[in-house]
Amino acid sequence: MGTSKCLSEGYTNYIADLLKRFLLTIMNIRISTLIVLVCFSTLVSAQQEQTYIHEGEFGFSAGLGQYFGDINPNSVVKHTKFAASAFYLKQLNNYISLKAGAHYSFLGYSDKYSTNLHDHTRNLSFNSDVWEVSLSGNFNFFKFYPQLEEYRFTPYLSLGVGAINYNPYTYYGDQKVYLRQYKTEGQDVQYSSFAFVVPIGFGVKYNISNHVNIFSEIIYRFTSTGYLDDVNGTYAGADAFKDAPIAKNLQDRSYIYGDAVGKKGYQRGNGKNDSYATFEIGLSFNLEGYSCPVY
Repeated sequence: MGTSKCLSEGYTNYIADLLKRFLLTIMNIRISTLIVLVCFSTLVSAQQEQTYIHEGEFGFSAGLGQYFGDINPNSVVKHTKFAASAFYLKQLNNYISLKAGAHYSFLGYSDKYSTNLHDHTRNLSFNSDVWEVSLSGNFNFFKFYPQLEEYRFTPYLSLGVGAINYNPYTYYGDQKVYLRQYKTEGQDVQYSSFAFVVPIGFGVKYNISNHVNIFSEIIYRFTSTGYLDDVNGTYAGADAFKDAPIAKNLQDRSYIYGDAVGKKGYQRGNGKNDSYATFEIGLSFNLEGYSCPVY
């Protein structure tokens, strides 16, 4: 009886020990499998990052443009007009890129919007089609890598140089008249219709698929001209336009309120260069490349 009991206990211990070893083996296999899967996932992610190359982007955007200058001296953001652009962006690395762009802005403003009595009485106004080409450098705050979920969003800054063509006009009665030809401040020659710009911008970009991004940006442009609006210096006085009646009426339009205020030498503009800004939303399309993986 004692022998049978000892055999039974020995068999039970053997089974328990065998089961324990089996469970430990299963746990080791699961842990090993998990480690392999993690390593494989990391390897695949690294492999993707090594083989996929974000070459750059091309895209377009549209939005609103706002002029700042002599007719809007307080930089009021109001009475915005249409703006649009197209560009090509070359990615130098995951953070830095170069962008070549072409941009159109329809700018304009009027003294009738002013609450300042002097400016309102001055009664000047303009519109202008502004065409721009520029080259800018972009800096991403975060690594931007469209193929990987964790790198699909970044804010960015931009700084560049460019050139614009502009030609301000107004309406004289029902007639559209371009102002440069009238030399409304008594200039000996017309001011240039070309100027340099320095665009400074901030934007955010999000990759909505492997091939397409959506972005929004605001760009402020310093210009090298004070004549985006045809207003910059002082009045030449009515006597300077004796033989040019249309120019005489265009250089000082305060006459509709009574006596003209534009005496010779009186301030017409503030003498500073004009500027403008755009806010746009757009789409860009990724240009992709691949490199052979190194094992």
